[in-house]
Amino acid sequence: MSRRGFTARIPCCGDYRARGRRGRGGLLLECRPFRPIPHPRVTEENLVEIDAVTFGYGRRPVLEGINMRMPRGKVVAIMGNSGCGKTTLLRLIGGQLRPTRGAVRVGGQAVHELDRESLYALRRRMSMLFQFGALFTDMTVFDNVAFPLREHANLPEDMVRDLVLMKLEAVGLRGAHNLMPSELSGGMARRVALARAVVMDPMLILYDEPFAGLDPISMSVVGSLIRRLNDALGATSVIVTHDVVESLQIVDYLYFVAEGRVAGEGTPDEIRATREPDVRQFVHGEIDGPVPFHYPAPAYDADVGLAGVATEAAHA
Repeated sequence: MSRRGFTARIPCCGDYRARGRRGRGGLLLECRPFRPIPHPRVTEENLVEIDAVTFGYGRRPVLEGINMRMPRGKVVAIMGNSGCGKTTLLRLIGGQLRPTRGAVRVGGQAVHELDRESLYALRRRMSMLFQFGALFTDMTVFDNVAFPLREHANLPEDMVRDLVLMKLEAVGLRGAHNLMPSELSGGMARRVALARAVVMDPMLILYDEPFAGLDPISMSVVGSLIRRLNDALGATSVIVTHDVVESLQIVDYLYFVAEGRVAGEGTPDEIRATREPDVRQFVHGEIDGPVPFHYPAPAYDADVGLAGVATEAAHA
């Protein structure tokens, strides 16, 4: 974008592209129907590729030989029990962590091999929706969404204003632009965070538990927005989540991680029908399965001193 003109993809009101230029009367906007276009310099089918990745924290292994593909323009979910390494995978994709072995590529670039300047340039084409939103509590809704534009886009303030209001319109909160985060419900805060995540039109959006703590209505709204914004922007979305029902309604493909490996993968229909024990127990919420009810412990009778009592009773 330049100070004299810009093009912004606005996923609202039927999905429009707003073209703006500076005129004598100020900022002029022209809206035209938007058709998603590929991001420059990204031509391969898979935007994200994870090849034989192994990673651990100190002596504790987390991931072992993980292979995943995230095609461009798709919504892909990574699911699994707590502590299985889902968020670690997001950090590897974003370059906050480096794999012990294997490779992580985004847009054809090996993320773990980039120098700082190249990594920062790549990150400007990504965005992240953090768990619970992570809004700046001392900023208004407007300033939260405007923050990435003011930091990276070098646009005049009147252009920033219109772009922010357009993104807020896309998530249904244009009228809340002057509110503080403390005045928002949990669902509204998550939508503001989503508007901030897409305000720079990223090629890749990473979601860390976007449905956590939401009521059923807010969960459906956020899920619908994730799908619609991804399609309108022509982006690729990677969602880490525990929510089975909502995820199966909006994603194109799922990976299930258990014990540091990919235990199952497939389309929503394939995941629903799978007979893989780890995946089946998680998806259907079954009590009995690979994840046991009891944490490993010595035999109960011996541990609580009942073995001797039983022996004495038998000889009485």
